Amino acid sequence: MTIGVIGGSGIYEALPLENVEKRSVDTPFGEPSDDITLGELAGKEVAFLPRHGPDHQHTPTNAPYKANIYALKSVGVDRVIATNAVGSLREDLPPQTLLVPTQIFDRTSQREHTFFGDGMVVHMGFADPYDPPMVEHLADAAERADTDADVEEGGTYVCIEGPQYSTRSESEFYREQGWDVVGMTAIPEAKLAREAELSYATVTGVTDYDVWKRDSEVTLDEVLENAAANQESINAVVEEAVRSMPEEFESDAWSALEGTINTPSEAIPDDTRERVDLLAGQYLD
Repeated sequence: MTIGVIGGSGIYEALPLENVEKRSVDTPFGEPSDDITLGELAGKEVAFLPRHGPDHQHTPTNAPYKANIYALKSVGVDRVIATNAVGSLREDLPPQTLLVPTQIFDRTSQREHTFFGDGMVVHMGFADPYDPPMVEHLADAAERADTDADVEEGGTYVCIEGPQYSTRSESEFYREQGWDVVGMTAIPEAKLAREAELSYATVTGVTDYDVWKRDSEVTLDEVLENAAANQESINAVVEEAVRSMPEEFESDAWSALEGTINTPSEAIPDDTRERVDLLAGQYLD
């Protein structure tokens, strides 16, 4: 079992990893955001990647999502704990609250959402974008973790393109739909994790009230200040989730590609087969 962690560098720096090494990984989808940091925690191997790079140089649109997920898969990761900073769409979900969402609404428009294509068509189920057993494990870990933050399980993360924040009318529209938080990085990461047959879920930290709340319009200073305050709580949740991770649980994500490839194996171009062999090779024999 190797547990992938995707988030900010503050998480890696806070985890008490042993036997740490950096590993450079080449992928058919370009360079990951950084070398993978591998280490051990409570007898479990952990593989860490900073989503936006070590100096936060990648925008939410242009982060190397495909390379990151592929790189984690290539070092043996089968489950991923992600972290995200989000804005709240609810009065009762204030900054410095943690949410483990169960649903995503995709409002992005400029991102590549699949490893496949180029002569290979895959229709992947995505009804539950966050893997339910991993959601449950993360939420339970959040309740046990040594943190004073309020934690809630469930709800919808609406993913916008960014890097700009919402307009006021967009923010109010999201609230009218009954959605809970808004962020910029859930998509395509969650979709690619499913295509890579990884059990994936996230813990989000609320940094602001987006722009719907007239007396609390979002600013970068506010986001960074609350993100820093959230970091300790999120670190505690991630550490507890790693320490208590069961060796096995029932996850449909680990066979998510079965029955989803619509193109006959013999019709898939050789270069495409080679590029996705790590992900889908067992289904193309």
